[in-house]
Amino acid sequence: MRILYFSRDYTTHEHRFLSALAKTKHQVGFLRLERRGKALDDRPLPPQVEQIPWAGGQSPVGFKDGLRLVVALKKVIRDFKPDLIHAGPLQRSALLVALTGFHPLVSVSWGYDLLMDAERNHWWRWATQFTLKHSDAFVGDCETIRDLAIAYGMAADHIITFPWGVDLQHFTPGPSSLRERLGWDDDSFVLISTRSWSPLYGVEDLARAFVRVARRRPEMRLLMLGNGPLAPKIRRIFMGAKMLDRVHFPGRVSRANLPDYHRAADLYISTSHSDGTSISLLEALACGTPVLLADIPGNREWVSPSPPGRGVRGEGKGARGEGREARDESDIGWLFRDGDVDALADGIIHAWEQREGLATMGMAGRHIAESRANWEKNFPALLEVYSIATKGV
Repeated sequence: MRILYFSRDYTTHEHRFLSALAKTKHQVGFLRLERRGKALDDRPLPPQVEQIPWAGGQSPVGFKDGLRLVVALKKVIRDFKPDLIHAGPLQRSALLVALTGFHPLVSVSWGYDLLMDAERNHWWRWATQFTLKHSDAFVGDCETIRDLAIAYGMAADHIITFPWGVDLQHFTPGPSSLRERLGWDDDSFVLISTRSWSPLYGVEDLARAFVRVARRRPEMRLLMLGNGPLAPKIRRIFMGAKMLDRVHFPGRVSRANLPDYHRAADLYISTSHSDGTSISLLEALACGTPVLLADIPGNREWVSPSPPGRGVRGEGKGARGEGREARDESDIGWLFRDGDVDALADGIIHAWEQREGLATMGMAGRHIAESRANWEKNFPALLEVYSIATKGV
């Protein structure tokens, strides 16, 4: 089968999907909708995948480019002659395919397209509904996304849900010399954040919470990876509190080096206000790092809510997410009230108070990653989606 893989940009996710597809019997072409500045993944395409040149893929695009790109996409379809198009996000790549009238179309949600974009205004809602109406099958990474797709009109029996997962051979528990290199002693309690420094990811809340906690607990340290538009504000928060010496800013860390940062941490924190199944979360679990997460629907599929206490909720789920089990198998972390800096600070203190049990929690997190986030095991579900899509055409 000839598959046209059409995505917004070339990221780690595209590399993962395309590398797996390249190992199948299918012929695969890759079409890139836009190029958004610096490369999001510097690894080349797998040699078995054909990069398709066209009118898009060289710069950011907007709605004004829609008609031009639909015409160009029709030409790509005529020339490449795909048997199936795999496209996402919904209101961008998948919408363009839907507008050409091509079938079979497998639409893939990137999380934010249903969690945020679909609610922007009437036009975005129409684009969401139109795309799903003209999709032959749909892929989402969590039940939250599945429920939203159904609400927007996608047939439930044409949906496959699976976490995209991580490379469990790369993201593993183990020793790290990073603390020693940074001059942080064994008594340090190290937090890690790997999310982008933009309003969506709530990292300003983390900066403020860290300052509050570090004033009470001088052993607190923070690995704050990444960068973004909030960088000046975040640095001012630490500078004003005279805590720059307790925070390490490595910038954007390569995939090759990222596991070492997780291994050096006692607690992974995500303050994101919106997520499906977060790959960053799965990477932390795979490395055996307990987690403290904003209490949002996508995160509740990994850490179970329980009656609130000191701003903290829950201590994890079992390997299939059915609820609480024995501590040594299910407790992987906690939730805190989204957007509540006090609750986040309380959550960090609560984790510090439970530090003797964090190693056990980390082992449980690794177990859950092996059970639910194994990319090698989860990928065949995508081929099942392709089968569903082609049956009705």
